[in-house]
Amino acid sequence: MGTSSDYAKHWFAARGWKPFAFQKQVWTAVKHGESGLLHASTGAGKTYAVWFGALNRFASAVAPVETPRKRKLIAPPLTVLWITPMRALAADTARALEAPLADLQIPWSVGLRTGDTSSSERARQSRRLPTTLITTPESLTLMLARADAQTALSTLRMVVVDEWHELLGNKRGVQLQLALARLRRWHPELIVWGVSATLGNQSHAEQVLIPQGSGVSVQGQNGKDLRVDTLLPPAIERFPWAGHIGLKMLPQVVAELDSSPSTLVFTNTRAQSEIWYQALLEARPDWAGLIALHHSSLSRETRDWVERALKDGQLKAVVCTSSLDLGVDFLPVERVLQIGSAKGVARLMQRAGRSGHAPGRVSRVTLVPTHSLELIEAAAAQDAVAQRRIEPRESPYKPLDVLVQHLVSMALGGGFVPDELYEEVRGAWAYRDLTLADWAWALAFVRHGGLSLTAYPDYRRVEPDEYGVWRVPDARLARRHRMSIGTIVSDASIQLKFWSKGGGGKQLGSVEEGFIARLKPGDGFLFAGRLLELVRVENMTAYVRRSNVKKAAVPRWNGGRMPLSSELAQAVVARFSAAAAGQFVGPEMTALRPLLEVQERWSGLPTVDSLLAEALKSREGWHLFLYPFAGRQVHLGLASLLAWRVSQRQAVTFSIAVNDYGLELLSATPIDWSLHLNPDLFNAEHLLPDVLASLNAGELALRRFREIARIAGLVFAGYPGAPKSTRQVQASSGLFFEVFKQYDTDNLLLAQAGEEVLREELDIRRLEQTLARINRLKFDLHQIKRPTPLGFPLLVERMRESMSSEKLADRIRRMVGDLEKTAQTGKV
Repeated sequence: MGTSSDYAKHWFAARGWKPFAFQKQVWTAVKHGESGLLHASTGAGKTYAVWFGALNRFASAVAPVETPRKRKLIAPPLTVLWITPMRALAADTARALEAPLADLQIPWSVGLRTGDTSSSERARQSRRLPTTLITTPESLTLMLARADAQTALSTLRMVVVDEWHELLGNKRGVQLQLALARLRRWHPELIVWGVSATLGNQSHAEQVLIPQGSGVSVQGQNGKDLRVDTLLPPAIERFPWAGHIGLKMLPQVVAELDSSPSTLVFTNTRAQSEIWYQALLEARPDWAGLIALHHSSLSRETRDWVERALKDGQLKAVVCTSSLDLGVDFLPVERVLQIGSAKGVARLMQRAGRSGHAPGRVSRVTLVPTHSLELIEAAAAQDAVAQRRIEPRESPYKPLDVLVQHLVSMALGGGFVPDELYEEVRGAWAYRDLTLADWAWALAFVRHGGLSLTAYPDYRRVEPDEYGVWRVPDARLARRHRMSIGTIVSDASIQLKFWSKGGGGKQLGSVEEGFIARLKPGDGFLFAGRLLELVRVENMTAYVRRSNVKKAAVPRWNGGRMPLSSELAQAVVARFSAAAAGQFVGPEMTALRPLLEVQERWSGLPTVDSLLAEALKSREGWHLFLYPFAGRQVHLGLASLLAWRVSQRQAVTFSIAVNDYGLELLSATPIDWSLHLNPDLFNAEHLLPDVLASLNAGELALRRFREIARIAGLVFAGYPGAPKSTRQVQASSGLFFEVFKQYDTDNLLLAQAGEEVLREELDIRRLEQTLARINRLKFDLHQIKRPTPLGFPLLVERMRESMSSEKLADRIRRMVGDLEKTAQTGKV
C-alpha cells in the first residue's frame, strides 16, 4: 500500500475525488502533532478530514500484531477516541470510519461504547479495546472511573470531538473538558481535534477545547449552496395566535412531500411530531409504511429501523425532532421541511444540512409557518442565513455539581491525590479560576457531605487511605455512583409497553411521569403514531393497548419552548423596520403586507431605532404591550422587573404574558403608562437585586437545585427496574435545599442554583443587554382602541393559562371575527 501518508491520496483518487484545501490542511496539522478545531458546512467532508489525518499519522506507526499460531492479524490497540454527543450518531459514524479501512486494507478495528452497547460487547472491550472507539462523554467518564483506566487507555494518541458545538454550551461539555484534562495529564502529547458545522464564536470554542492555546483553527468549505424558502399559506390571518400547530398547511405539506422522493419534516417538539405524523397518515393512508416518526422518546429499536430505512431510501418522509439534527449521513434525503420557526440560525442551518448531505450538493430547507407572523421570521431567517449570523455558544463557568461528580469518578478510577488533581482540574477551561477555597469545599463535600450531612454515611463517598490517596471505600456507593454518572437530567420517565396477560409486552418508548399521572385507565393518547389507551401503571411502566378513541391526549415533554435567538431577533426587527419604510421585499413580506398595514394603521411598526409600546383600556383593565424582541426568557424577567418597579411607585398588581416578540402587563387599576415609560424604568444599575425581588426566585432556585442535586450525587434516581418516582426525587432534593438554607448557608451548590437561575432561566446577561439597547431607542407609545396583530397573540397567551382549550378556541374565534370586521372597515 505504500507509506501511510498515501492513504488519503489513494482512497480519494480511487473515487475520483479531489481533496479540499481544508482537508489537506488538517492532514498536515495532524502529521505535525498539532491539535485544532475544524469548522465547515454540514456535508462538506469534515469527518474524512480528521479521520485521514489520524490514519496518515498512526496507521503504519502502530503496527498490527501477528499471532504465531494462526498467522492472523490482530488490530492495533486503542489509538483514537471519537467522541459523539448522541448515541444515534455512533453507528453511522462507525460505518463512515470503517469504509476506508477495508478498501485500504488497514487492519484497524472500530468499536462503539455508548449506553446502548450490550454487556457482552462491554466485556469484550474490557479485555481489549478496539483501535478506534466511538463513545459519548458519559461513557468516557465511566471508562475513566475504572480502576485500570490508565492502563486501558495507555496507548491512546488522538481524541476527536464530533459536533463540538452541541457540547460546548452545556454541562456535558464541561464533563468532557474534565475527562480531556485527565487524558492530557496521562498523555501530554495527545492530539485533540474538534469538528463543528455551526459556530458563531470559533475562537472561544477552540480555547475551551484546547485550553493550552496551541491549537490550529481550520476554516473549511462554508460556501456550500444552502437554499432557504417558504411555503406560503393560502390565506393570511391578520390576527394570528400560536398554538394550532399549523395544520392548516397540511395540504401544501402533503403536496411538497408528494413531489420529492425523500424528505425530513422537522418539528420543534415531540408532541408536535406526533400530531403531524398522525395528520399526514390520515391525509394519505396510502403512505402507511412509507412515512415514519423519529424522536428521542421512541424505543431504540424503532429509531434504528427508521434510520436504516431512511439511509436505504425506503422512506418517503420522516417526521422528526432534534433527534435527527446531527451528523447522521442520509444521502437519499433531498428536502427538509421545518414546521414553525426554527428560532435560531444555527439550528436552521444544521437541519438544512440533512439534505444534500455531500460535497457539491445543494441543501434545501423549506419553512412552513404555523401562524402568519412566522412569515416575517422566515424572511428574517433567510437574511440571517445568507449573512451567516450564527449564534455564539459559551461554556458554563465553574459548575461545582459537575466537579463533585468528577471527584468521585476519579476516586473510583484508581484514586487521586488532591494537590495533583487540583492542578489537573484547573487545566479544564471551565475551572481555570477554581480557587483553593472552592477546592477545599468540594473535597469536604465528597468526603462527608459538608457541614450539614456529616452524620450520614451515604455522603461519606470518598476517603483518603493510609498513603494519602483518595478512594471510594464502599462498594455499594461505588455502584450507585457509576449508575448516576452524567449531566443529562430530566423528569422521571415511564416506560410504555403493550399490555399482555402473560407480561413482557413489546416496548414502545417512554413518556414523562407527569403526563401519565394525569390519565385514568381507559383514557386515550397518541404515541409513536398510534392511538393508545392506558390499561394500568405498575413499577414505573405504563401498560397500554390500541384504541379507537376519537379524543386523544398528546404527551407533553419538557424542553418544548425554545426562545428566539438574538441573531434571528435582530433580523426580524430589521424586516419590520423595512416594512415601516414601505419596503416589502420577497414573497413572505408581500403576503404579510395586509397584516402589517393593519398593525401600522391601528398602532405602529417596530423599527431598529424605536421601542414600540401600546396602551389599551378594555373591560379587563389597563394593558401595556411592549415589543423588545428579546426572546421569551428575557421577556419573562423583564415583565417581572417592570411590574415590580412600577409597583414601587404606585399601588398596583399585574398579570403577565410573554412571547418571543414582546410582553403584556395587565392591571385592574388605572395606570398612565406615558408617565412610566422612561429610561429610569429600564435602568440596569440595580438589575440583580431588583430581578431577585420581582420574582419567586426561591421557587426557581429550588427547581434548578433538583438538577444540581442529582448531578452532584445527593439524590439517587434508583436502580434499573426500580427507579424512584419524580415525586420521591423532588421531595429528596427539596429536603436538601431546605436543610442547606437553614444549616449550611455557605453551601456552594445553593449559590450555584441561584447563579444558574439568573444565567439560564432568566438569561440575565441578555436581559442586561436588552435594557441597555432599550435605553438607546426612542419610546414609541400608542394609545390603541383594540388589540393589534402584534398584541393579539399576547392576549391569547395569557388566556391560555385560565381557560380550557375548547373554551379558548371559541373565545378566540369570536375575538378574531370582531377584529376582522373592524379591520375591513379601514378604521384606525
